Amino acid sequence: MEPIKNDHPVGVLFDIDDTLVDLEGAMGATLHEIADEGLSHLSDDDWIEYKRLYARDPERHYDSFLQGRATFTEQRIRRAAHARAKFTSVPFDAEAAAGWNRAYESTLPRHFKAYDDVVPLLDALDERGIPYGVISNNVHDYQRAKLDRAELSRIGILVGIDALDVAKPDPAIFLEGVRLLGTPPARTLYVGDNPVVDAHGADAAGLVGVWLDRAGLEMENAPQRRISTLSAVLQFLPPVR
Repeated sequence: MEPIKNDHPVGVLFDIDDTLVDLEGAMGATLHEIADEGLSHLSDDDWIEYKRLYARDPERHYDSFLQGRATFTEQRIRRAAHARAKFTSVPFDAEAAAGWNRAYESTLPRHFKAYDDVVPLLDALDERGIPYGVISNNVHDYQRAKLDRAELSRIGILVGIDALDVAKPDPAIFLEGVRLLGTPPARTLYVGDNPVVDAHGADAAGLVGVWLDRAGLEMENAPQRRISTLSAVLQFLPPVR
């Protein structure tokens, strides 16, 4: 891919979850740590599937949260209930769910970690004087705490869904990001792990969408710009002068 050549400032905006912070890994570690006796019989393969069902959320409970049809806690519990149903008949009633949620909330932040390629990229952007920030489909304060826990406090610009009461791929949330960054949309990269919400959504908003495909997935209508590691972001930017 050719670098973006222009006389305007260049900026980079990122998604957070599973782009900068390994949320799926943190979820998996947490689910293992707080497992109850109803899951004690799971084989290694069962655990992989159990964690996959929870993280990938095939029933789209997180979308219900984004659409205002469920609270953040409700979507989390519904995801857990769906994943558990395949592996155990132990009841997951209101009391059990509340206890599970308390354990999950206290444990998950201890597992928040940045991917290994994040800090080197941010160092390179700082060296080039390129501003950066994040846009997330979660609320500001929760994601601020997540970044800080993952040792990414250096990221100052953060737009959450509570900024404008909209979520990606709504163009407004992308445009709020570039407004805070101070760069023209057409000269601002947006990098995220979701090809539709992040890459195509950013393109539709007038930004330069980049799909971070760490897993090497196969899909139709893949975004034009596709990378497998964050270090590849630098190929889109002007070289150091």
